[in-house]
Amino acid sequence: MIKTFAQLLAEEKIDTIESALKVALTNANESPFWSQKVMPLAQAVLAVLVPLRDQGLLFDPEGKPQPRLTSELVLRWCDLVSLKTLAFTLQKSNEAGRLLRTSLPEEACAAYAPIDLTLLGTYLSGYMVNLENEALDFPIAHYNLHTGIAGALEPLMK
Repeated sequence: MIKTFAQLLAEEKIDTIESALKVALTNANESPFWSQKVMPLAQAVLAVLVPLRDQGLLFDPEGKPQPRLTSELVLRWCDLVSLKTLAFTLQKSNEAGRLLRTSLPEEACAAYAPIDLTLLGTYLSGYMVNLENEALDFPIAHYNLHTGIAGALEPLMK
């Protein structure tokens, strides 16, 4: 049985989801420029959202609880500003040992297990996002490039 992308996001491991995205990317016949950039974004986002899904702690960029990992939620987090906010939220949560900056129930936030931010940090630093100071902005050219990458990812997740 072939699973839909929604089913993959809801229940599969990161490797399985990434494999499906690679197949979709190959079948999309996307230009090599975008093809090379789409997977690092997808890997960075999935590296944090799947562990949040597995902990039952998904939330949207406004901090509101989300019942499941969907293409729409992934794409909302693909915005560079949102992704930067997610990185700082999880970094602070890792340090605190509880999920911060969300409206999830306190008992759920207390059960948060730290998430590895290596892939997300590497991706963001490649777009000149300062990972030391959340208040610092990044160059608009990097935002525009990232927006193009997110745009190339969107049709693959349908």
